Amino acid sequence: MKPALLLTALVLVVTIAAGLPARAATLCTLVADARSGVIRHQSGTCDEPVTPASTFKIALAVLGFEAGILTADDAPVMTIRPGEPDWGGPAWHRPVDPRAWMTHSVVWYSQRIAASLGAQRLEAGARRLGYGNADFAGDPGKDNGLQRAWISSSLLISPREQVAFLAALATDALPVDRASMALARSIVETNAAGGWTLHGKTGSAYPRRADGSLDRARGWGWYVGWAERDGQLLTFARLAQDERRESVSGGLRARESLIVDWVGLVR
Repeated sequence: MKPALLLTALVLVVTIAAGLPARAATLCTLVADARSGVIRHQSGTCDEPVTPASTFKIALAVLGFEAGILTADDAPVMTIRPGEPDWGGPAWHRPVDPRAWMTHSVVWYSQRIAASLGAQRLEAGARRLGYGNADFAGDPGKDNGLQRAWISSSLLISPREQVAFLAALATDALPVDRASMALARSIVETNAAGGWTLHGKTGSAYPRRADGSLDRARGWGWYVGWAERDGQLLTFARLAQDERRESVSGGLRARESLIVDWVGLVR
C-alpha cells in the first residue's frame, strides 16, 4: 500500500474506533433486600471472586474508623508525599479528608490507612467483616500488600460477598461499633435513580496475564452499595469486564449503566 493510502487508512481506523461506544460485558448484577436477604434481581455469574479495587475503600473506612485512624467525615486531613501515587488528577494533590478520599478514590490515602492498621489487623478485620478472602499478601515476592493487595492482587471478593458485606453495613449488623459503621456510611457518595437514593462506590482494575503484566484490554468495573426509598433498603453489586481498552474507567461506566437500569431491576 502506498504511504499516502496507508496514512489515510490509519486515520480512518482511529476515527472509527474513537466513535465506537464503550463495550463491556456485564458479568453480574445482583440486588437483594438488605434486611431479609431476598434476591430482587440476579443475572450473570455472581460467585466468581475478583479484585475489589477501590470498592475496598468502604470496608477500609469501617476498619479505619473503628481503629481511630479516621475520626470524622472531615478528619484527618492529609496531603500527598513525594513518591506516593499521584496519577489521580488535581484532587489527589489537594488536602484530602475521609469524604474526599472516598469521592475521589485517593489511592495514597488508602495506603496510609492500611499502613497504620498493619497487615495483621487488616487481615483479621477483613475476616471479621466477611470481606472476601481477606488476603493482604500482595503480589508474589513483592511485599506490597499494604500498598496494593486490593488492586489487581491478592485480595479477592465476589459480587455475592460484596452484597452480603454491604447488607451487614447498611443494617448495623457488622461486628463493629455502630458509630464506626455510621461514619463509614456517611462518606459514601450518593446518586439518585427513579426516586431511590443509591449510596455506592466504584472500582476499576485489570486482570493479570501469566507473566504478571496487566491486561488493559480486559478491565473490570465495579459499582457496589445500598439503596433506599420509602423504608425499603436494598444492596447491590454490578461487575462488568471490558472487551477492549477504553478511555473511561470501568467503574464509572458500571455506575452509570446501573443507574440507567435501576428502576427496571427493582420493579
